[in-house]
Amino acid sequence: MKTAVQTVEVREAILDATDDFLARFGYKKMTIDDLAQAVGIGKGSIYLHFGSKEEIALSHIDRVIERLKIELKIIAAKKISPEERIRQMLLKRVLHRFDSVQHYTRSLNDILSAIRPKLLARRKTYFEEEAEIFAVVVEEGQKAKILSGENPLEMATTILLATNSLLPFSLTTRELGERDEIEEKTRRLANLILKGLVRREQQK
Repeated sequence: MKTAVQTVEVREAILDATDDFLARFGYKKMTIDDLAQAVGIGKGSIYLHFGSKEEIALSHIDRVIERLKIELKIIAAKKISPEERIRQMLLKRVLHRFDSVQHYTRSLNDILSAIRPKLLARRKTYFEEEAEIFAVVVEEGQKAKILSGENPLEMATTILLATNSLLPFSLTTRELGERDEIEEKTRRLANLILKGLVRREQQK
């Protein structure tokens, strides 16, 4: 009987293989047989962890975002100013996604077009969860009279919307530009956002 650790390891191996096949062949050409062979398990074993190919692909994206949320929470808990935490979190939000798909030759929207409705629903959830993490820092900054605004969640949502254009959804990483270029664009945008957020008396 497999232990819980072994079960997690197999699941992670399946998702690792999924990442590789999505990058090389796309969703439509990826098969359960391919994944089973790559991981070194039987086809039936795949279905012990996932109900369908669609679920596997969506779980792969879920994993990317779960890892991002962990990183965002680590930054949010740092003992530095709220504005610096927001700056670092915005950089992490964009670059984490960029790094996770930089080996893809096509955009995520193209690769996962066959499951687009469910992917879009997932993205809405991801966005809301990220906004909640940012809202904690925004609220802290508002209470400390460092950041302006009233509703922390609304402010956090606006901040995230402003950086969505830099995320690799409809464009490939090549179309978006080099990593250094993306980092610089994100940093400039973050500085612009924070200039509008930080109370004027704090900017003197």
